[in-house]
Amino acid sequence: MGEVLIGAMSALLISIFLGPQFIRFLKRREFGQHIRDEGPIEHHGKAGTPTMGGIIIFIAVTVPVLILTDVTTAGPIAVLGTALACALLGFADDWTKIVRKRSLGISGRWKLFWQAVIAAGLWYVATQHAGIDSVVQIRMFDASINLGFLYPVFVFLVLAGSTNGVNLTDGLDGLAAGCAATVFTTYTFMTANTQQHDLTLIAACLAAGCIGFLWFNSFPAAIFMGDTGSLGLGGAIAALAVMTDTEMLLVLIGGIFVIEALSVAIQVVSFRLFRRRVFLMAPVHHDFEMRGWSETKIILRFWIVAAGFAAVGFVLFLNPL
Repeated sequence: MGEVLIGAMSALLISIFLGPQFIRFLKRREFGQHIRDEGPIEHHGKAGTPTMGGIIIFIAVTVPVLILTDVTTAGPIAVLGTALACALLGFADDWTKIVRKRSLGISGRWKLFWQAVIAAGLWYVATQHAGIDSVVQIRMFDASINLGFLYPVFVFLVLAGSTNGVNLTDGLDGLAAGCAATVFTTYTFMTANTQQHDLTLIAACLAAGCIGFLWFNSFPAAIFMGDTGSLGLGGAIAALAVMTDTEMLLVLIGGIFVIEALSVAIQVVSFRLFRRRVFLMAPVHHDFEMRGWSETKIILRFWIVAAGFAAVGFVLFLNPL
């Protein structure tokens, strides 16, 4: 466990050290966030805040992982490779927004296409090199189901759901980073319990990288993680779930991301079918904003809910029903 502690502390310190320099660099280049016109009025004042802060997180995570683990083994390849590939996709999206000076980047179809490619790579490494089979464990009920040839599709759904869930949650200062840190901390303890040392180290570094980034991303944010961060963190969460056979349990461990994604799906379906909105604005954290809640109150309470979901998921991982 000494290496895990060293890796986590290194990721934390690298993230905190890089933050000020990277923020100054982005300000000089005028690489700022573009805010959607239809978003909450209070958010318009955040326009121009440096973005692509996810680069800080993944530099902070990658350096100790490369030094302390054998990156040629299945665990690091699957988790770090998936995270970096998704982060690269997010970077392309962020860069498109900056160049075109608008809040829309790569089209949804192209994102899904590249997510499918990344999911195929994750599936290949997991099944061909890590001994993962098509049997999905439903750990909360101590049951399982064999998906057979549908398993690659399932991996894609997990990856797409996780990346988009974190991306949708990244709408308030520090909200996504704090919730992601909770999920990664949970996976640190889970993988330690199953003695998956490489995954423990990576999960701990990811948690520490997120916490270090929160030093600058907490309200009022000096930098946003951008899609570089949200897609990368979502990819890391999905890969950890696949490599630990906890894809179904992820619904609980990452419950706050599920709620955010569901709120958008419910809003879209309701409006298209009935021309009525269930929420004042989706994702659901914006609904609370529209109802007069302060940003800090929403963030703190969502963190608490995220911790509650993660705790329940961890308990069910150890003691299925």
